[in-house]
Order: sequence, then structure tokens, then C-alpha cells
Amino acid sequence: MRRLMLLGGLLAVGSLSVAAAQQPAAPAGPRVIDILKLKDNLYVLTSSTPGNPATFSGGNVAVFITASGVTLVDDKLAGWGQAVLDKVKSVTNKPITRIINTHTHGDHTGNNNFFGSDTEIIAQANTKTNMAKMDVFKGAGAQYLPTKTYTDKLTIGSGKDRIDLYYFGAGHTSGDAFVVFPALRVLHTGDMFAWKDGPLCDRNNGGSCVSFPQTLSKVIANIKDVDTVIPGHSPMQTPKDVAEYQRFTADLLAHARAALKAGQSVDDATASFKVDKYSGYKNERVKGSIQAVFDELKK
Repeated sequence: MRRLMLLGGLLAVGSLSVAAAQQPAAPAGPRVIDILKLKDNLYVLTSSTPGNPATFSGGNVAVFITASGVTLVDDKLAGWGQAVLDKVKSVTNKPITRIINTHTHGDHTGNNNFFGSDTEIIAQANTKTNMAKMDVFKGAGAQYLPTKTYTDKLTIGSGKDRIDLYYFGAGHTSGDAFVVFPALRVLHTGDMFAWKDGPLCDRNNGGSCVSFPQTLSKVIANIKDVDTVIPGHSPMQTPKDVAEYQRFTADLLAHARAALKAGQSVDDATASFKVDKYSGYKNERVKGSIQAVFDELKK
């Protein structure tokens, strides 16, 4: 399997103030990724610890071991490809043959190039369009764009190796994939459920905090028979947590709508939005979410 590292350049990744902010590749030195076993053939390379360069690796990566090889769901920040590969090798000697990108951001697509142009890369059609705008996927980097896309649903494989990919509308971006492993009753949400806090809606890449709750409602209505949820950037969750997050985002949207109609500022709306009734929730990203709703509704 051919591996090519793109040297230099900047990588687009999500942030609070700029949804596709530019960040450099990870610094040299030991890179630490923890691995969590969910099933005999499914592992998670867990998310990074902000502020710690040794673990700031990107989002949760699913490692699905099939009869013909390994499928990764996302592949972390640039510079972490070897660390990802080493962890995969610690649980299987099968090659990585497929990558599913849940969306465009660099903390989920940063090592497409590392795993080579002979690796199948799959994403929702809008995500491929968004990725094509990123500097790392221009010119020679275009060979690491998704080689297969889908619009609403795509099924890969069969039996215990089956993977179902869904798209339900705008939210975090305009192309967020929901990845289901039916035989294992596991769902990977990408950053449509990244954390228990306000959602990040990347309007530059078609995201919508106005559509977010409705999109999650479609997930809940259409994806059944799941026990475990792999979120974008936090510990493992359950379908009940997804349902609660949908209610949270709906409450946040309703609050922001009412605040805007009443002539309140984003700061005032943020101060009056309480997360107390949602156990374990934070309000570190609520202001950004409310700002995104204001901006979208004013447009």
C-alpha cells in the first residue's frame, strides 16, 4: 500500500469562531492514541485531549475489521497517520482498505493522503464538494478525495461486514454521514453529535444550526436497532443520549429564535439560556451556536 505524506501547508479544521480554521500538522514527537474495544471486530481510536500536543489527534475513529480488510471511519489530524496505523496493527494484521469520511473537516480527513491513493475513500456527495475546496485536496492532493459518494443512503458489504451510510440533511456541515454497523448495533455520528454542548454549525461548508434539530429527528426516526453510539469527540453514548441531544438543540434553536425576535443580543441570549435541565451538559459552545442561528435567520 503506497503512502505519501504531503509536507508543509495548513490543514482546515473546525473551531469555535471559524468553522474551518487553519492549523498546522501535529508537532514532532511521541503521539498517543488510546484504543477502546467495543466488539471483537470493532474498536475506537478515541478523541484528542485539547491542549495536550501528545494527544491532540482529532475525532473518534472507528476501526471495523472485516473479512477483506479494515474500514476506518475518519482518520484524525494530519501527522497522525502512523500513530493510527500502529494502533490498528495492534489489534489486526489486516490492511486498511477503506476510509469513510463523516464530513470535510481536517480533524476527520487529515490522513487520507497517508493511507494512499489505492485506498477506497467514501463520503456523502456534498462532503466531497466541500473537501475539494480545501488546499490539501487541490492539485496532486485531489487523488485523496472520496472515490465513491452517495446522496441519501449507501450499503457496503453484507452480513456481519455490512455498513449502512445515511444522510439526512444539513447540520454540522452540508454532508454529514451517519455510519451504522447493523450486525454490531453501533452508530457513528461524526460531529452531528460531537459533545454535550452547543453544536458547531459550519456555515462556510453548508452547516445549519436551524436545520440541526430536524436532521437529528430524522436520524432518530430512521435509524433503529442500535445500542452504542460513537460520537465525534467524546466518550461512547447511547441512542437515548442522541434523543436528548436532539431536544437540547431544538430548545437552543427555539430560544435563539425568540431572543432574536425580541431584539436581544447574542450575549443576552447566551446568558439567559440554561443547560441545567440537561445533566452533564456544558455551555462552552452555546454562544457560537446562538450566533450561528442569528446569522442564518438574518440572512
